[in-house]
Amino acid sequence: MKKKELYQSIIDYFQKSMPAPETELKYENPFQLLVAVVLSAQCTDKRVNLVTPKIFEDFPTPQLLGEATFEILFPYIKSISYPQNKTKHLIGLGKMLATDFNHEIPSDIELLQKLPGVGRKTANVIASVIFNQATMAVDTHVFRVSRRIGLVDMKDNTPLLVEKKLVKYIPDSIIPKAHHWLILHGRYTCMARNPQCDSCGIQEFCKYYEKKIKNKIDS
Repeated sequence: MKKKELYQSIIDYFQKSMPAPETELKYENPFQLLVAVVLSAQCTDKRVNLVTPKIFEDFPTPQLLGEATFEILFPYIKSISYPQNKTKHLIGLGKMLATDFNHEIPSDIELLQKLPGVGRKTANVIASVIFNQATMAVDTHVFRVSRRIGLVDMKDNTPLLVEKKLVKYIPDSIIPKAHHWLILHGRYTCMARNPQCDSCGIQEFCKYYEKKIKNKIDS
């Protein structure tokens, strides 16, 4: 199967099986999503969702978050991975949003990455989810699933290479949804350990499954 055919087959499958995918992070406005995504780095959405309601209640604006001291904010975040760094990042993020961006979340990828704690992946999430831009955030799930299925090559061994390949073949209008398709598929079906290949709906298109079956036959 040619690359374009593979992409179209995967898109057709997810359009039917997951027509309206959404982030599992809970938020009510762009500022809240930005805070949640920063906290979600190397941490589960489930854990983040347990922590953020109190943060959103006590620090509802960038200014209030930026005015918090480390000692005040840290207890809210201590159960999250890398709590010290993330506490510092959120305080710096709040200050910069208040002073440099008039409390508004920028839509530009480069501007977003000027904010403390915001790398390319986080910037792409915000641009995609909030501003519906054709940006592909490559987290561990997207990276793993894309390479396993064969959407990208194994030589595409960095998140940036995977991102560039995915946006090359996925239509712009689909990219915001495709980001969630790949994340959710990786989270619940194509897990890092013990992927659920036997119940997966894209067996016939998947390079990993094809290799798995071939190895069984050869053994």
